[in-house]
Amino acid sequence: MARFRIVAAVLTAAVASGLTSPARAQGSLFTTSEVDQTKFVMVAAPIGSGSSAQLNIYEQRTNARPCFEMSGSAPAVVNPMLATFDFTGICNRYIDGNGYSLRIGGDDLGTRYRLSVIKSANDVQLMAVPTRDPAQSTYLIAKAGGAGNGFIQLVLEPGWRLMRRQYGKRTLGHLYVYRDAAPAAEAP
Repeated sequence: MARFRIVAAVLTAAVASGLTSPARAQGSLFTTSEVDQTKFVMVAAPIGSGSSAQLNIYEQRTNARPCFEMSGSAPAVVNPMLATFDFTGICNRYIDGNGYSLRIGGDDLGTRYRLSVIKSANDVQLMAVPTRDPAQSTYLIAKAGGAGNGFIQLVLEPGWRLMRRQYGKRTLGHLYVYRDAAPAAEAP
């Protein structure tokens, strides 16, 4: 019940301030904070038989033990070792829209775009695909550099980086796949 009151208060404040769009309200409520990019790996994680994949992001929080290891290149194969031990306090794993979303500049696009892994005969790509208005631009976020199966590393395209969501001075666990300004649109 308390959670409902907080949400209602935030929405009321957004409407009162002239921010009538929930996505716009999110963008103004939250800011970003930098992260150490070397502590993260973005992965195309197989779903079911592996014909499709979803985005996973793994974070190495401490050096107590490795959370993942990589081998090869273009594409690099990721061994998500955090699945073999209690990784509490050592690793973080972000596996869906509750853990990550898209942000461009001051605009939180989590409700208007989904991050989708697209596999082809030549590559594995991470695309930002509009969910509400198909006329909106689609963006290439990352790619593997070659086709592959299993857990495949996705390498961010120039201009993209990971950042943490921040509320006031409080840094939250949610990650943004972030860019300062929108890139040129890509064909899906």
